[in-house]
Amino acid sequence: MAGASGDGVGSPLDRAIDDLWERRAELTPDDTQSRKIIVGAVDAIDAGEARVAVVGTDGSVVVDERAKRAILLSFKVLPMAESAAGDFRFHDRVPLKTRFDGVRVVPGAIVRWGAHIEPGAVLMPSYTNIGGYVGAGTLVDTWATVGSCAQVGRNVHLSGGVGLGGVLEPPSAVPVVVEDDAFVGSRCMVVEGARVRRGAKLGAGAILTASTHVFDAVTGEEYPRGEIPERAVAVGSSRVRSFPAGEFAMPCILVLRTLEEGEIHDKLALNDILREHGVAS
Repeated sequence: MAGASGDGVGSPLDRAIDDLWERRAELTPDDTQSRKIIVGAVDAIDAGEARVAVVGTDGSVVVDERAKRAILLSFKVLPMAESAAGDFRFHDRVPLKTRFDGVRVVPGAIVRWGAHIEPGAVLMPSYTNIGGYVGAGTLVDTWATVGSCAQVGRNVHLSGGVGLGGVLEPPSAVPVVVEDDAFVGSRCMVVEGARVRRGAKLGAGAILTASTHVFDAVTGEEYPRGEIPERAVAVGSSRVRSFPAGEFAMPCILVLRTLEEGEIHDKLALNDILREHGVAS
């Protein structure tokens, strides 16, 4: 899985976060000055002024370690507190997000403070964890989960029941990234820092981890593990492997074809391709 880790250089967050990280074992909710710095940093992530990870100019995922450290430190300095949403009661260190400028939030959608949702996104009853990022025009469908620090681009469709895994520790770990114009089919699981590249389409029920093998159905070429290539139409599959105990089918991902640029937004074309191979979207 291609990825890189930033060391805080170029981070928009206060470098005092790095000093607080070095003495994190000493921090408590009573340390008001430290709490102010940490809360300010997470507020910046919440507002989209800082991000846990971005795709760099060379195509690699660059992690802002300072942003992840700020999130982890918030669990040290925020006290447990009661909160409410309608008739529901909660008891947690991290409050719910309160600002959704230009976002459609359907009743039942839950977003924790420290996640950023761009204007134009739509959240059906779903869950977005701290550090998550959801781009404009993206639909997070019913019962989908955007795990901690998962980064979702613009005009993405996360279908019902999709699970994007979270990652907080270690701070340098690369989060799940779903890039612009991607489609992730119902009940797919994308975890362990796996990546769905721009315009890719992942058929229903596929499981993608950092170590998942990805093959081209026509050429047999193997792509980088844990990545769905740009504009690929891919489905979950299996391949037979031999072990001392016998032969077993091991999961993999199969790329059926690669869409042309003009096909990126054509959902009907995607459905036709999946139906040809007996896969529902």
